[in-house]
Amino acid sequence: MFDSVTTVALTSALDGLALRQRTIASNIANVNTPDYHAKRVTFEDALAQSVQAGDGHVMSSTERSLDPTQLNGNNVNLDTETLENIDTVLRYQFATQASNAPFTGVRTALRTN
Repeated sequence: MFDSVTTVALTSALDGLALRQRTIASNIANVNTPDYHAKRVTFEDALAQSVQAGDGHVMSSTERSLDPTQLNGNNVNLDTETLENIDTVLRYQFATQASNAPFTGVRTALRTN
């Protein structure tokens, strides 16, 4: 039950989303750093392929953003980072709830009144 494809995929998703949150925080922290290029975390396509193959394990990858730069060479956009952070937090909450579901069922089954 705890090493099913679903559980492994949810764990991979949570790892990827956590890395994305850290990356967004780093991007925001460097908003005024000359020549800093924002980074983007991707894992969704690889995760979908892994689940389809019956595995669920996937490693997230971090790539340099190709967004246009400002005059100082920095390409961090606070609006983009804020929206990406909100999206990531919501996805993380959903994945956390989904990964807790099997444990909630077991806990409920073990309760005695």
